Amino acid sequence: MTPRRLAGIGAFTLASALLLSACGDSGSDEGDSTAEGDGASTGVVSVNSGEPQNPLTPGMTNEVYGGLVVKNIYSGLVYYDAEGAAQNEMAESIESEDNITWTITIQDGWTFSDGTPVTADSFVDAWKYVANLDNAQNQQYFFNGFAGFSAEEPSDIMVEAVDETTFTAELSEPSADFPLWLGYTAFFPMPEAFFENPDGFGEEPIGAGPYELESWEHDSLITLVPREGYEGPREPANGGVEMVAYTEEDTAYNDMLDGNLDVLPNVPSSAFATFEDQLGERAVNQPAALIQVVNVPEWLPEFQGEAGVMRRAAISKAIDRETITETLYNGSRTPAHDFTSPVIDGYSEDIPGSEVLEYDPEGAKEMWDEAESMDPVGDDYTLKIASNADSDHQDWVDAVCNTIRQDLGIGCEFAPYTTFDEFLNARDSGEVEGLFRGGWQADWPSMSNFLGPIYGTGAGSNDAQYSSEEFDAKLAEAGSAPDTETATELYKEAQEILFQDLPGIPLWYQNATGGYADTVENVQFGWDSDPILYQITKE
Repeated sequence: MTPRRLAGIGAFTLASALLLSACGDSGSDEGDSTAEGDGASTGVVSVNSGEPQNPLTPGMTNEVYGGLVVKNIYSGLVYYDAEGAAQNEMAESIESEDNITWTITIQDGWTFSDGTPVTADSFVDAWKYVANLDNAQNQQYFFNGFAGFSAEEPSDIMVEAVDETTFTAELSEPSADFPLWLGYTAFFPMPEAFFENPDGFGEEPIGAGPYELESWEHDSLITLVPREGYEGPREPANGGVEMVAYTEEDTAYNDMLDGNLDVLPNVPSSAFATFEDQLGERAVNQPAALIQVVNVPEWLPEFQGEAGVMRRAAISKAIDRETITETLYNGSRTPAHDFTSPVIDGYSEDIPGSEVLEYDPEGAKEMWDEAESMDPVGDDYTLKIASNADSDHQDWVDAVCNTIRQDLGIGCEFAPYTTFDEFLNARDSGEVEGLFRGGWQADWPSMSNFLGPIYGTGAGSNDAQYSSEEFDAKLAEAGSAPDTETATELYKEAQEILFQDLPGIPLWYQNATGGYADTVENVQFGWDSDPILYQITKE
């Protein structure tokens, strides 16, 4: 699945002044993460990985293999703990009175691995560089919420240094969850050495993170060592990390079983049915910040009006999520209960209207028949669910269609597009003749990141072309909330509207499935499905 990324910050504003206090105990993210003795183990931890696609810089790296390296050799203003809560790393404070103009103060004394200081300019210059179209950075689009940003021509975002440790950032729309953005890699600072040689820097990167790059044997091995001089909250509890490039997931899995590999971030599909029995407590199978839905295009006449909404609900009730996730995915997916993810702060299984996600074949049939009495589509109607055929999506579509045919008494079939590009083009041009699959992976751990970009009127990833004044107004209300707790409750109310309209039908959350050998301890996978490397211990 390749989820669409955020294309319009303005669709999900959130307001109120917000200050992240300096972090102390980060709970389960640290706690007992070190071995007995001098406070750290000395073993080097091996992790299944692969060859990064891009140079190892925050502005270019936007894929999983390089991303795991970048998160550990660089640091940012905040980092995310295992539960997805933002904890201060370099930030002393992040403040705003209107949630548009933010004043950011960094802690004194931080340095890069080359010994040069981290200053306000280290952030300002890095952000401006990544955001400017001229520099062709993969992560440019993450700055589209900043005043002055342009995706069409070279631009200069409104970020300015005030002194050595203070800078300001101006947004184009208010957002109180702006501090949550700042743990994402695109917002990391860069040393002066980067700007002297941007093209060559990624081979020998200089960061301010808990590790530094010792060697990079392309297509084979990346070795990280604890960085001397790092005094932040992510102090390594091991002697380093070796990221081993495997070409076969089954080989990596067997190496892990034999103790020749310490940590496996992804279990191969061939082991889905057995890995939890084989690994016991060392198996990882937990929800991550990724949801899969079936989108309902607003251009289809049978899903418009009161009868159309009733049909959407009937289809949702006719999907046996529990059985599909257990039999097809061996429990590596979790049935959806809302439009966000269980790893996101504010997640709830009790949002009014969410009962439409429960399997109810009798209720589904009654709703479909009632819709037919209001605005019939006919006995020969066949529901189509579209996706690209160059993937494994037909398996779950077939499973969903089986229960729909059985419970609603209608036809249901997979509508394949030969390639992913062909599917995207048909979707974006409004030519898909049925429902179509959609997925979203969070950029940062925020409810707003799951709602506004997908369902806000005119939002960049609103592929079904849903538009609701009531929903947009609720997003705006959340945008002017006095605090994040109030905003969270308003986002839940916004989801109530989505459950009434069902512009998308939530299916399941994709789980993080991994494991580790008995050679290591204190292994934990985070909200984003990545193992938290710095806290792993190995004697």
